[in-house]
Order: sequence, then structure tokens, then C-alpha cells
Amino acid sequence: MRASLLVFLLLFNLLGFSQEDNQLETNITVNEHIEGSLLLPEGGQSDYLTIIIAGSGPTDRDGNQNFLKSNNLKKLAKSLAQEGIASFRYDKRIVKQIRKGNVDKNIMFDDFVTDASSVIDYFYEKKQFKSIYVIGHSQGSLVGMMALSEKAAGFISLAGAGQSIDIVITDQIEKMAPGLTEDAKKTFEVLKKGETTTDYPPALASVFNIDTQPFITNWMQYKPKEIISKVETPILIINGTKDLQVSVEEANQLKDANPKAELKIIENMNHVLFIIEGDDLENSKSYNESFRPISTELVETISRFIKQ
Repeated sequence: MRASLLVFLLLFNLLGFSQEDNQLETNITVNEHIEGSLLLPEGGQSDYLTIIIAGSGPTDRDGNQNFLKSNNLKKLAKSLAQEGIASFRYDKRIVKQIRKGNVDKNIMFDDFVTDASSVIDYFYEKKQFKSIYVIGHSQGSLVGMMALSEKAAGFISLAGAGQSIDIVITDQIEKMAPGLTEDAKKTFEVLKKGETTTDYPPALASVFNIDTQPFITNWMQYKPKEIISKVETPILIINGTKDLQVSVEEANQLKDANPKAELKIIENMNHVLFIIEGDDLENSKSYNESFRPISTELVETISRFIKQ
């Protein structure tokens, strides 16, 4: 009996690895700034391509940065491949710069929009896929909706903010360190004028580093609600109830701005697309726990939206 069970388990494992191994992944260079992975489902063909745009910071194609490794975007790509949907996920240009030790201090938010547009154009011109869908995670949501054109068949916002980034950050500070709220507001007022400042508490240094202030100024001028209201392609907005960075209210604001959009709130899903049953400590730790699976409800929702 035990021998039979062992054979079954070994066979089960082999079948699981075989399914993943049959997914075809190719490294593609789009231009001097952008490299990424094209992942095709078993059989090497799909009518659908998703372009996955990562969130803020020096985030690579797999959804990782610095000492935080969740592999959430890689898991999303592989899960979509199991549903017969191809994907292209790419390193943000700053990742490549860091690896080469040549970081452009003048990098702007607009550069990320340019990169996303270039990726969409690249695959549209290849005509390898019948339909292209853009998936933007966190900051990538705003980047994606700004890069959209008639070349995309649809847009999916994952944990995307509805308000401008200065309001989002101020709200986060008010929840975590309310005593710093007024200092944050004053600093943002300076940035809105196109100026820089060092007149803020040391506790806010990670937010308002002098080198990144021009980037923030560029970023905060864009209001996601206004931009998504003008999007005419089908839209799917997804947020989780355990998201510590982008609240469900942000998703509701995006939905209100474009009533035709579909809204999906996933119970207990956090910002890195994991299901969290515990408290905020478990939630925070999960950002560096790559063993966790992403939400199956998330994958099912995206797959249905694309194939409908």
C-alpha cells in the first residue's frame, strides 16, 4: 500500500513539473532600456498576450526588489500560462541601470510610461497574438493606463491607486504615523511648485529623498481617476481586502471614474497578491516569502475577463 502511494506521489510530482516545463520562456530585448521574459503556454501558442507592468521601486520582471522576494509577477505569468494565456513581464529600466552600476539620476515617471508604450508597440507590430491585454500592478496601474492605445484589447488594474500619489502617501502616513501628516503635506506642497526641499523630519527621509523629489513631482501630477475615465477599452479593476498599501477605496474610486469597468474585490488578498489569513505582521512578512502561492481567484478572474 505504501509503495503504491509512493509511486502515485512521484507520478503526481512528475506531472506537475512536466506541465510547467512545457511552458516556453524566452528572453526578449525590446530596446536599450527594456528586457523581459515572454512566457508561452504549453504548445507554444496563444491568442492572448498579457503585458505585465511592475509596481514602484527598482522592481524586476518577477516582482522582486532589493531584499524583498515574492516572485508574485512570475507566479502570475506562470498561472496565466496554465490557462493558455501568454505573458511578457519585464525589468523596469532602473533595474538594468542598477545592475550596470550606471543609474540615471534624472529618471522620471514619464520614462516608465514611454517604456510601457514601447513594449505594447513591439508586440503589436509582431502580430504574433490576436489580442494584447495590459496588466499594471500598483504604480504599474497608472503607467499602464497612460500607455494604453487602440493597440490594446483591454486593461487590468491590480492594486492601483485612484488618487494621485501625494494623496495616497499622505493617507498612508496618517494611518502609520499621524504626527508626521502635516509635515508630509507641507513637503508635497513644495514639490507641487516644482521645487525641492530638505525641510522635513528625518523620519520622512525615505519618502522625500532629495534625489527622488523630481521623480515624485513628475508622478504626482497625474490623477488616475481622470485618466481611467477616458479609457474606452474594457477594464478590470482588482484589489484585495488585505492590501496594506492601496485600499479597496482606491479601487472603488477607479470604478466610479469609469462606471463601465468591472470591479473585483478579493477577500484577504494583499498587495503582493497573496492570501493572508492572519494579522498585519504576517501580511508584511509575506512580501519576502516566495513560497506562498498567489490568489487562485485572481488568476480565475483575469482569465475569464480576457477570454470572455
